[in-house]
Amino acid sequence: MRRASKDALDLLRHPSRLATLAPQDDEWDNVDRLTIEMIAADLPAALRVALEQMAQGLSRNDAATRAATISRTYRDGGNSSTIKTDSDALAYALARMPATYAAVAASLNALGEARPDFAPHNLLDAGAGPGTATWAATQAYASLATLNLLDANTALRALAMQIATASERIIAYEHGDVRSQLAAMPDADLVIASYVIGELDAATRTSLAATLWRKTRDVLLIVEPGTPAGYARIMEVRGQLIAQGAHVIAPCPHDRACPLVQPDWCHFVQRLARSRAHKQLKGAELPFEDEKFIYVALSRTQPTTRAARVLAQPDISKVAIRAKLCTGDGVALATAPRRDKAAYARFRKLDWGDTVPSVEGAD
Repeated sequence: MRRASKDALDLLRHPSRLATLAPQDDEWDNVDRLTIEMIAADLPAALRVALEQMAQGLSRNDAATRAATISRTYRDGGNSSTIKTDSDALAYALARMPATYAAVAASLNALGEARPDFAPHNLLDAGAGPGTATWAATQAYASLATLNLLDANTALRALAMQIATASERIIAYEHGDVRSQLAAMPDADLVIASYVIGELDAATRTSLAATLWRKTRDVLLIVEPGTPAGYARIMEVRGQLIAQGAHVIAPCPHDRACPLVQPDWCHFVQRLARSRAHKQLKGAELPFEDEKFIYVALSRTQPTTRAARVLAQPDISKVAIRAKLCTGDGVALATAPRRDKAAYARFRKLDWGDTVPSVEGAD
């Protein structure tokens, strides 16, 4: 990867200079990001086929009712305790697995971009549910040889095991509560807690975060719904683990406190296609769904470079494109005027959650 010039790097170290990208600021053209293989937001074919086979003969109306009840429980701050039967678990998976998979896949893509050298050999999926995060991780990392999962929900564990068998995938899935059984699980290069900490009270969340970090040999990835409450939980755990020696590798380009001010909050959006069955289960008409999520990837190794990140969909007008960035020095608004055709063309390619040229010498 070619290095950016001092002037180009200075632009990102001093966000006040990002007010306007003048034509001479074409040094961004000289910054190449490492190309990594991104995983798709859609469910892998083997997983999709397994779910479709299990759904044969299933009453779509009954499944939709079950899924709605489960989703309402989660929105009200509940947990997976309403998922009691095989039918409940399958309804939940059919309705929610595509979106949660898409969010985890997007988070893993960001991790892969920040750490292209990361090749974990083992995974610990804490609060694994139907195994969604495990499926995403194995798509992202062919290096994974050992898959350890933990969850207390019997029906979701049974579904995950059934899917694994149908797809000829070998997993070690322990039945147990993450709050009491996580400490007994093997350490792992990659630990994932996806849509888990929101089910816990503050004290339990603090204890679980500490245990998750102790189980982590290299990278811990936590994913939550992209709501203000989900963001607050992520920030709470982020601060706790940074104090214990963790380093943020994504999405933040720094280890300092989040520079956003309420009512603003950091979150991202992943769009995914809806099948006909998925639309029926969700009671939706649109052929797509936008899953809002927030994540943090923490490592025991301090990154040598960290990229600024686009915090919202860039605003495109007739005169300019404006992108809100989180940089090593805080939030900045970068502007590419239409008269600067090169900068304008570059900014048209930016999406919410993307990174922009790497900053060397990050804290």
